[in-house]
Amino acid sequence: MVIACLLFAATPALATGVYQIPNLALGDRRIWVLDQAEVISRISESKISSALEDLAKQTGNEVRIVAVHRLDYGETPESFTKALFEKWFPTKEAQANQALLMIDTVTNGTAIITGDKVKSVISDEIAQSVANETIMAPLRDSNKYNQALLDASDRLVAVLSGQPDPGPPQIVDKVKVEGTFKKAEETDQGNATAWVIGLLIAATVIPMATYYIYQVNQPSSNG
Repeated sequence: MVIACLLFAATPALATGVYQIPNLALGDRRIWVLDQAEVISRISESKISSALEDLAKQTGNEVRIVAVHRLDYGETPESFTKALFEKWFPTKEAQANQALLMIDTVTNGTAIITGDKVKSVISDEIAQSVANETIMAPLRDSNKYNQALLDASDRLVAVLSGQPDPGPPQIVDKVKVEGTFKKAEETDQGNATAWVIGLLIAATVIPMATYYIYQVNQPSSNG
C-alpha cells in the first residue's frame, strides 16, 4: 500500500503545467532556452542561447524555446504555450517583440506564439512551418532534438534578422534514390537464375558430348 501511494504521488511530477514554470523575472530575461525535458546538450543549448541573445541585441526581437517532457492531462501544446506566453509577458506591450516556441517530447507536439511586433517580420505561416516542418524533420529521423531545435533557432534568427527565409529542410525521397541501384536480394536472385540456366545447359550438352565422343571412339563394325 505504501508503494502504491508513493507511485501515485510521483506521477504528477512527470507532467508539466504552466503553474510549474517559474516566472520570467527581470533578472532571468537572459534565459533563452528552458529544457525541462533534458533533451538538449549543453553545447547545443549554448549555441542556441548565444544566437538568440545576439538577435535580441541587434533587433529587439526575442525568442525563447521551452522543452517539456509531458503536459498535464487535458493540456495541449497550443494551450500550454499560450498560457505560458501570457504568464511571462502579461501585457500586449510586453508581448509585442516576443516569440515562444515549445515542444512536448512525449508526443513531439509543438506550438509557437508570437507578439504583434514579431508578426510584422515573420508571418504566421512561416512561424507554423518552423514548428511543424523545421522541427519535425529531424525528429522523424531518430528523435534528433538537438538538430531540430538548432535548425528552428537558425531559421527564426534568419527571418527575424531580415534575411530571406531559408525554408524548411528538404526531405530526400529515399525510395527514388534507392531505385537507381539494384537491391542485394535482386542481385542475388539474378545470379541464382544465371546459375540455374547454366546448369540446365550443362545437363543437356555434357551427356550429348559424352555420347558423341563414345561413338567416335568405338571400333568400326566392319573391322
